[in-house]
Amino acid sequence: MKLGEPHGGRLINRLVEGPKRERLLEEAREMPKVVMDANTAMDLWQIATGGFSPLEGFMARSDYERVLAEARLEDGLIWPLPVVLPTGEIEFMSLSEGDQAALVDRSGKPLAVLAVEEKFSVDLKAEAKAIYGFDDPGHPGVVKVLRRSNRLLAGPIWALDRPELPFPELCRTPAELRAEFKARGWRTVVGFQTRNPPHRAHEHLQRIALELFDGLLIHPVLGEKKPGDFKNEAIIEAYRWLIENVYPKGRVVLSGLATWMRFAGPREALFHALVRKNYGCTHFIVGRLHASPSGWYGDYDAHEFIRKFNTEELGIEVLLLKGPFYCRACGGVATENTCGHAEAERVRISMTTVRAMIREGKQPPPEIIRPEVARIIAKYGFV
Repeated sequence: MKLGEPHGGRLINRLVEGPKRERLLEEAREMPKVVMDANTAMDLWQIATGGFSPLEGFMARSDYERVLAEARLEDGLIWPLPVVLPTGEIEFMSLSEGDQAALVDRSGKPLAVLAVEEKFSVDLKAEAKAIYGFDDPGHPGVVKVLRRSNRLLAGPIWALDRPELPFPELCRTPAELRAEFKARGWRTVVGFQTRNPPHRAHEHLQRIALELFDGLLIHPVLGEKKPGDFKNEAIIEAYRWLIENVYPKGRVVLSGLATWMRFAGPREALFHALVRKNYGCTHFIVGRLHASPSGWYGDYDAHEFIRKFNTEELGIEVLLLKGPFYCRACGGVATENTCGHAEAERVRISMTTVRAMIREGKQPPPEIIRPEVARIIAKYGFV
C-alpha cells in the first residue's frame, strides 16, 4: 500500500497564492457575503488543503443524497458524511446559480470564494436519521443537525486564507504530514483518532500499532466537541508528556486535526479513516465506541459498518480492535481476545469514569490512567 495515497487518487489543493490570490481578494470585497461558523470554516480548510479529498468544494444535491443513502459520492467513491455549506434565508434567496460569493468568518474576513453551482433545501430530520440512525435531539450530533439551516449552497471553492484554528502550529496539512513521514522513512503509518487525553486502553492500542508498523500518528480532533469533554490544552499536554517520557523516540508524530466531532458513531469512524488516508496513513485504528457518546451505539457497531466495505476499495486498512480493560487476575491491560478471566476480574477503562473522579477531586487508579496524565488533565478541567 503506497504511503500517502489520497482518497480518489489525487490530493486536492484549493489554496490560491500570488497574483491570483490578490485579484480574488480584491474581487471578494464586492461579492455577496456568506458568513460561516467555526465548524464550516474548518470544513473549508480541510477541503482547501486536501484533508477531505476528493472534495473540491461543498457538496451538490446529487452527492449529498447518495452520501445519505449509500455512504458514497455520486461517482460511487466511498464517503460516509455530508460536507455542506449552510446559509441564512436572506443569503440563500439573494444568490443564484452561476454567482460567486465571498465566504467570510464571523469577523467578516474573507476566507474563500465560492462558485455557486447549485442551491437546494434539505429535510434535516431525514438527514439526521440517515447519518445517526435516529433523530433524537438528545444526541449531541443530532441536535447540531436539527439546529442548522436547511438552506445549502454548493460548488467549488478557492481558499484565500486560513481560518482561525485551535493550536494552529500543531494543525499540519496533509502535504506537510506526508513530507514528515517520508523524511522519517516510514512506509506504514497508523492513524489514531481521539478527542481525549490518553488512558491505559488508548496506550494499549497505540502499542499494538508500534509493534507492527513503522510509525504512529496521534491525531486528536481539536474542533468543537461536546460540553463536559476535555479541553484541547489537556489533550495536547498529556500526549506530549506521553510521547516524550514513554514512547520510543522518533516513532510517534502528534498533530492536530482541525475539524469538529459529529458524534456519528459508525459513519464517523469510516469518515475518520478516509481523512487519515488523505493525511498519509496506511492503517487506522477503530476500537470500542468510536466517535460514539455513551448510550447511543453498541460497542462495536462501527466495526460492523466498516466491514461492509472492501479494504482494497477503501485504500486504507482499518484495524478493528477490541476495547482493552484492566484484568486483576492478569495483572495488566488485556482484551477479550487475550484474557479468559471472568467479568468480575475486569475493570473497564473509560474516560467517563476518569471525568467523574476528577470532578469529585479523586485520583483515578493508575491501572486506568497514568498519575502524570491525570494531574495534567485535572489542571485544565473541561469544556
